Amino acid sequence: MSGAGLLVALLLSSTGWESVPEARREAEVTQLRTQPLADRVVALSQAFIGTPYVLSPLGEGVGKDPDPLIRYDAVDCVTLVEEVMAMSLAPDAASRVEWLNRIRYSGEPAWETRNHIMEAQWLPKNLERGVVREVTRSYGGARTRSATKGLSASTWAEKSGVELALPEGVQPRGTFSLDLIPADDVLKAVGNAPSGLILVVVRADRPKAVTRVSHMGFLIQTPKGPVLRHASKTFKKVADEPLAHYLSRNLDYGKWTVEGVALFEVVEPDSLKAR
Repeated sequence: MSGAGLLVALLLSSTGWESVPEARREAEVTQLRTQPLADRVVALSQAFIGTPYVLSPLGEGVGKDPDPLIRYDAVDCVTLVEEVMAMSLAPDAASRVEWLNRIRYSGEPAWETRNHIMEAQWLPKNLERGVVREVTRSYGGARTRSATKGLSASTWAEKSGVELALPEGVQPRGTFSLDLIPADDVLKAVGNAPSGLILVVVRADRPKAVTRVSHMGFLIQTPKGPVLRHASKTFKKVADEPLAHYLSRNLDYGKWTVEGVALFEVVEPDSLKAR
């Protein structure tokens, strides 16, 4: 990690962003803007360690989900990734919410435009916008295989679809795919992968469920091996968990088997590089 990134990590690792005064937070983020993007992702995510886990802490400020568009005192697994991305990519504090909205929505912020479904919305939209790049096969090699998820009217009529309460006109339908590294091969495959990659957990297909993705976080390499930096419902906070431990305890969870993981790199769109 670069000097600036290490400084931020050491200053904030025991407190989390929620207990850092706004002026100091912005000074630290500004200091990081000269560092490589991967260093920014690692350092800024480090500063969330210890932040409480709260399911769906962000919303549109009004309507069905009146939670704020951005906050620093609570995250879940998805909003941790989204906020770190926005903080890493936004050229200044004033544009951070705008960048977060680009990641979270396909249009103006609204429940109906939010990228709810990972395979069908969040990943395709952010791949298209050039803020993430799929690198699963780069590290999985011959171990990599394809996973698909089908969404139809009957899927949306089941419990998980009904609970999302999306109007029919904005319900994604079709067959969506992503590459994955099988669970048994993950530790070998990520040995040479860099810190800061987004790790997406893919489980067995449940035809009645609208997604196969149950979790996401950041891959971080340490002297003791790779860890998953994630907002954990189990730990009730953001924590670094040895990846081997995470995989082991979830492979033992037979109700919804983990089949593997997909890997994505956070990247700067060409429009931002030109600045």
